Amino acid sequence: MIQVVVMNGGKALFGGEDLLGLPGAKWIDVLHPTEEEMKRLGERYGLHKLAIEDALHVDQRPKLEEYPNHQFIVLQGFTSQAHDVCELTLHEHHFFLGPDWLISVHELPFEGLEQVRQRVRDEPQATMERGVDFLLYLLADALVDRNFPVLDRFNDELEDLESAVFENPQPEQLQRIFELKRSLVSLRRVLSPQRDVMGFLARRGIHNIQERTALYFRDVYDHLVRLYEQIDAGRDLVGNVMDGYLSMMANRTSEISKQLTIIATIFLPLSFITGFFGQNFEVLSRREFLWVMLVSVFGLPIALLFWFKRNRWI
Repeated sequence: MIQVVVMNGGKALFGGEDLLGLPGAKWIDVLHPTEEEMKRLGERYGLHKLAIEDALHVDQRPKLEEYPNHQFIVLQGFTSQAHDVCELTLHEHHFFLGPDWLISVHELPFEGLEQVRQRVRDEPQATMERGVDFLLYLLADALVDRNFPVLDRFNDELEDLESAVFENPQPEQLQRIFELKRSLVSLRRVLSPQRDVMGFLARRGIHNIQERTALYFRDVYDHLVRLYEQIDAGRDLVGNVMDGYLSMMANRTSEISKQLTIIATIFLPLSFITGFFGQNFEVLSRREFLWVMLVSVFGLPIALLFWFKRNRWI
């Protein structure tokens, strides 16, 4: 599906492919692109075949490629609408940036893109009239900023998990720790290379990027640096939670071993006493030996418990 926004006569016109023939800056958004649609746009705007091929295939690496009359840019971001923060949705957007036109291509609907479209409808002079490169900045900023709530949810869950681990460690917590760790690795793998892309766009002298717009891309670059730092902080927190879990489980195992050792220590002399006085000797059947055995059976455990308590072993 193709939606077109054209800045014509100081007004932003919204419609379909029928607006492509009008003069003025254009934003062409393609949702669920087909080969036929991309071929038509490629013929009209001179898009390179390699870029069109990349735009039709998801799972591209974030990148910036220069072509004779346009740039091809791949940016990615995550959202998480589900109850489980680890159920991430990857949004991959492809952009073709020309002198007075911008083509955005994506497979999934994106809330941030709709907000940019609404902003263009409300403030056409403050958006489209500043150039299609500024519109690219708005879309890139929306895509990057949607990652902050995701990482905030990660940090909140990790803090709650850390508290739960120290209160009552459970085996299922270890599985959750690994799930969070895998998700953070996915976030880092996707967002890390985008810093280089934004770094290129923030430089002066890039074709189709005005010098005043390059400053805005520098702001998006700063946001990506903050995201990267949050991811690293999250990974450190995951490591702390895992270390805490392993320490608590080791302490629990040590405590159980200590209790079993105390029980064995108490029953070992009792086994010796009952075994010794249970021998078939006439001398051991005398009444005085019976009292010795009874005193030993009851007195020795009490003495051992007192000794353990005095040494703070129990």
